[in-house]
Amino acid sequence: MKYDRVYNFSAGPAMMPEPVLEEIRDEMLNYRGSGMSVMEMSHRSAVFQQIVDEAEADLRELMNIPDNYEVLFIQGGATLQFAAIPWNLMKNGKAVYIETGAWSKKAIQEAKKYGEVIVAASSADKNYSYIPDCSDLDIPEDADYVYICENETIHGVTWQTLPNTKGHILVSDQSSMFLSQPCNVSDYGMIYAGVQKNVGPAGMVVAIIRKDLIREDLDPKMPIYMRYDIQRDNGSMYNTPNCWAIYCCGKVFKYLKSIGGLEAMHKINVEKAKVIYDFLDSSEMFKGTVEPEFRSLMNIPFVTESAELDAEVVKATKAAGYDNLKGHKSVGGLRASVYNAMPKEGAEALVGFLKEFEANYGK
Repeated sequence: MKYDRVYNFSAGPAMMPEPVLEEIRDEMLNYRGSGMSVMEMSHRSAVFQQIVDEAEADLRELMNIPDNYEVLFIQGGATLQFAAIPWNLMKNGKAVYIETGAWSKKAIQEAKKYGEVIVAASSADKNYSYIPDCSDLDIPEDADYVYICENETIHGVTWQTLPNTKGHILVSDQSSMFLSQPCNVSDYGMIYAGVQKNVGPAGMVVAIIRKDLIREDLDPKMPIYMRYDIQRDNGSMYNTPNCWAIYCCGKVFKYLKSIGGLEAMHKINVEKAKVIYDFLDSSEMFKGTVEPEFRSLMNIPFVTESAELDAEVVKATKAAGYDNLKGHKSVGGLRASVYNAMPKEGAEALVGFLKEFEANYGK
């Protein structure tokens, strides 16, 4: 059976690979002879434990995660981790944050509730259109960690070179770039990602944390579910986890392995983003908003000469079957999110439509 599917350029929840969706569909009513859907089965059952174990093993293989890192599947989005990270990791009550867009800014505001936050660098002066030079940051010796949002979903900037943390642990929000390219996990103390952009359905975070950073001497008032030691000790199942998201993410991990892993995925993502950026660089009507050196492969914001024309373009693209191209309400304009599951053909089709719109506008 074929379904009419649009090219969905949403910033999240976003497209998932069609082969994965088809496999999920085929297992919906009866998962591997269990007689039930994954949505119905007990999280304490042997069959679901196998799903969790396979998902973690496949992710470890994909990212080459060292043995001294825990992998946790935690309910809630990345926003919950804005609080959980300082609560769990602030030993000295002090952390350094780099402000590069809307999501790092929100993380900063939340972390201030739990300790001293030093904003060591910011690109707010140019509306977050670049990543500041972080090769020689002023980092206090007693800072507990350095925090970045490695790809800013709203503003479309991404880090090309990680900051020099001067020996301090690096915490990275990779929500909108997770599994889009190879990653040396050992460069980080913690990586986390809301899965609804590149991996699965909304409602869960994958957290990869170096084991020695997981503390037990925590504020007794801290909500127990937000403690990383509790999640670790209970295999991400202190309570009923997001079983469906874990299952779907596991399918995507296997899919990524089947196409050649993160190196192959990165190559596809580079080619796909180039289609759109090449167009933006040659267009008279549409312009990218990010300095070329810091452009994201995942989120591509662009504008016309006016908000009114932006709105016309959004309306026309939606009518033509290219959905969710409206820019975030905080910045306006347009944005094409081209995560792993967006095929290159989607980027090419969008560019074809925009070229035609530009050529015929006003005629």
